[in-house]
Amino acid sequence: MDILSLPLNIIIGNIISFFASIALILSCIVNDKREAYKYQVIEALILTVSSAFFLSWTGILTMLIAAARNYLVMNEKLTSKLAIMFIIITLIICPIINTMGLIGLLPMIGIIQLTICNYYLKTIKWIKVAFIVNVLIYAVYFIGIYDIVSCLTQVITAIIGFVSLFKLIKEESEKR
Repeated sequence: MDILSLPLNIIIGNIISFFASIALILSCIVNDKREAYKYQVIEALILTVSSAFFLSWTGILTMLIAAARNYLVMNEKLTSKLAIMFIIITLIICPIINTMGLIGLLPMIGIIQLTICNYYLKTIKWIKVAFIVNVLIYAVYFIGIYDIVSCLTQVITAIIGFVSLFKLIKEESEKR
C-alpha cells in the first residue's frame, strides 16, 4: 500500500489521528460507562483509517476488533465467548500480519488487555484504570509508527484520565 509517499502518509495519518484523539479524550472525561464506550468506538474507527496511512496492518486489525468489542460492551452484549473469540483472532492473525517487529505487537497486547478488562470490569473507576494502562501501551506504539499526534494524545489522555480518576475517587469517598 505504497500509494503515497511515506512522508505524505505520515502527515495524512497524523491529521486523521487528530480527530481520533478528540474522541479518546472525551471517553476519559465522561463518567458514564455507555458514553465512554461510544467515544471509544468512534476513536477506534478513525484510527483504523489512520493505521492504513501508517501501513500498520496490526493497527488496522486491532482497531476494527476494538470498535466491535467496544460497541458490544456499550450495549452490554460482550459475552465470554465473544471476548475469547476476539482474543483468539488477535493472537492468530496479528503475528502473521505484523511487519514492525516488537512495536507491531503492542496493538495486540493492548487489544487483549482491554478485551479482558472490558469483560471483567464493570465499574467506571476500574474501566478508567484500564483505559489509562491501555493508552500508555498505545503511546509507545504510536511513537514507533510516527503517529506523533496519537502519541501526544495518549500521554495527555493518561494525565486527564488520572485527574478524572482521582476526582471520581474523591467524589465516591465524599458520598460515604
